[in-house]
Amino acid sequence: MTIKLVVGGLTMNIISAYAPQVGLDEEIIRLFWEDLDEVVVSIPPTEKLFIGGDFNGHIRSVSTGYDEVHRGFGFGCRNGGGASLLDLAKAFALMVANSSFLKKEKHLVTFRRSRAAMQIDFLLLKKR
Repeated sequence: MTIKLVVGGLTMNIISAYAPQVGLDEEIIRLFWEDLDEVVVSIPPTEKLFIGGDFNGHIRSVSTGYDEVHRGFGFGCRNGGGASLLDLAKAFALMVANSSFLKKEKHLVTFRRSRAAMQIDFLLLKKR
């Protein structure tokens, strides 16, 4: 879902994204990332962009390879969904905002299931 708000002379695009569940057909997952790419490309560079969502990915607590978009304050081990999220951020000069500052583990975890704790919800912003 995308919402465009014009406030004064500022145009803001707010995207709410919900990635397919891990384990679904790879084609469905690929189409989600392609569709999200198309939406981001359609936003003029002069407009603000905020992307929030459940990306069903883990970006990892270490930013290796993604230092320009991930400040190293993530949680867990990176998986394919997390790599896709970081690739999107890198391609469009976005920052994973909730990896930019130290938080307690209980504030990083956005989904719990029995013994598993995960950070799957992220906020992406244009760097400038």
